[in-house]
Amino acid sequence: SKSTVGWGPAGSCRFLSHGVFLVPRVGVKTMKRTLPRLLMTPAIGTLFLWMIVPLVMSIYFSVIRYNLMQPDQTGFIGLENWEYFVTDPSFMTATINTLLLVGSVVLITVILGTLIALLTDAPFPGRNLVRILLISPFFIMPTVNALLWKHMMMNPIYGVIAQIWKFFGATPVDWLTDYPLLSVIAIVSWQWLPFATLIFVTSLQSMDREQLEASRMDGANYLQQLRYLYIPHLGRSFAVVVMIETIFLLSVFAEIFTTTGGGPGDASTNIAFLIFKQALLNFDAGVASAGALFAVVLANIAGIFLIRMVGKNLDK
Repeated sequence: SKSTVGWGPAGSCRFLSHGVFLVPRVGVKTMKRTLPRLLMTPAIGTLFLWMIVPLVMSIYFSVIRYNLMQPDQTGFIGLENWEYFVTDPSFMTATINTLLLVGSVVLITVILGTLIALLTDAPFPGRNLVRILLISPFFIMPTVNALLWKHMMMNPIYGVIAQIWKFFGATPVDWLTDYPLLSVIAIVSWQWLPFATLIFVTSLQSMDREQLEASRMDGANYLQQLRYLYIPHLGRSFAVVVMIETIFLLSVFAEIFTTTGGGPGDASTNIAFLIFKQALLNFDAGVASAGALFAVVLANIAGIFLIRMVGKNLDK
């Protein structure tokens, strides 16, 4: 027997006389849009709480008096923690050290990473093995990296650098005492150089070899190729490396804690280590929270400019 078809109100299901409902196309499209969002909701909600809860707690602690050694003295104090943090005698030194550390490491890794990537770009026996060895230091934990440099390389008595100094008749240098910030810069640069090298090597793999060959046939030397072909091609990679390294280097801590302890004095103290001193050495969670929020503001300011820089390079 033939079945009859009926229609309900606009947007509702149509039905057959046998009791079978047919979902309209509008409902199917709505379901296709809604279902993925519902499936992503738990992950997005968890990520949101993971970011927001610590931020809200930091804001709360930054406006109250909260010293672990004086738990009975609490209460709202407004921006006094902020004022105490920015007027700390170590604050300006820590800020300058942070900027010097970030700028120096980024500059060193970009320049040396570019040179190493260019040197390993041409085919030679064992190239893949050399690339693996060049990248491997990036996978060493920061604390282990700092200990290696502190005891194996920079120790003024039995370190490798001290032995080289003695071989040439020079007096060994106590790097971590005489040049603490420079030592930290060298340690962190060695850790991050493989990352920059990896990005640049990967970028060079997409170079147009026919264009390079055409430039050679037109009489271009290597310096001209470097200026007009290699460097412009690496422009996007430069922007990516600078952005990622800057964001991570603003929070360098393990290398300083393991080697110099922020000293001598405040010679190698950065913002992250200053926050540590306020939180765990002075037991002042309120001032440490204010410092953490200052670091967040500093990172966001840097991030805004770096993202714009990356965006401009991607539009080219």
